[in-house]
Amino acid sequence: MVAELEKITYDDSGGFRAEYISDTNGFWHFHPEYEIVLNTKTNGTRIVGDSVELFDQYDLVIIGGNIPHCWNYYRNKESHPQNRGVMVHFKLSSFGEELLSQHELHTVRNLLIESARGIVFSIEDAKKAESHLVSMVHNKGIDKMISFFSVLKIMCSSDKKGVLCSENYKQAFDERGNKKMTDVYNYLRENFSKQISLEKISRIAHMSPFSFSRYFKKNCGAGFVEYLNRVRMNKACHLLRETEYQVHEISDQCGFSSISNFNKQFRKSEGLPPREYRAQFK
Repeated sequence: MVAELEKITYDDSGGFRAEYISDTNGFWHFHPEYEIVLNTKTNGTRIVGDSVELFDQYDLVIIGGNIPHCWNYYRNKESHPQNRGVMVHFKLSSFGEELLSQHELHTVRNLLIESARGIVFSIEDAKKAESHLVSMVHNKGIDKMISFFSVLKIMCSSDKKGVLCSENYKQAFDERGNKKMTDVYNYLRENFSKQISLEKISRIAHMSPFSFSRYFKKNCGAGFVEYLNRVRMNKACHLLRETEYQVHEISDQCGFSSISNFNKQFRKSEGLPPREYRAQFK
């Protein structure tokens, strides 16, 4: 999979940029800066290196420099909710080697090393970090730095974190910015409620169905049909939890061919029928 090089600018001449998440980060890209992302109000698909996972509210991750990534968000309305999360970029050089070499910061140094494969944290950690990340958006100077180190402290002390990229993941970039897989992911995000054939999605990628199937599984880690079903199922779970739509309406909105197929796939994925799943959140 090929990613675009993104240039991060720092409007306050500092080495730590914090901002609310915008609609612009749905493309496959990379940059030398480290990145912390907290999504609080949306769900969708998070793609980091060779990791493809569905995420929900309060998803917190840290990504090392030069790891290609993108977030594809589900749209419930015409636009996403404002201030739906916070994104922080920072340079390794902003710490300084002498500071990082101090014994007191050995856990931070280890966190940054581990982030070379991407790290995801628990919902509890995400909620603890939220106020500090929001504070970084609005503050400057020492107050901004205090908030930043408070986030790092939460991450370093977490005992419920997971690695995203596989151990054998190799970073490979092409700055020409071929966005073939980005086009595919974006198409699936916008059209998963419709019937999507292998032939149709292959045309989006400008490949034959056979070549696309191999290419998609190699880069995504799952077959096309499996991935599409995962996207649909995650959306169905969200609608069951957050709305009052009837089960057959959710089946239609998520692109399943029939209510019986939806029930079968849902039970296979979640281990129980849709109505029982919904009852857990009442």
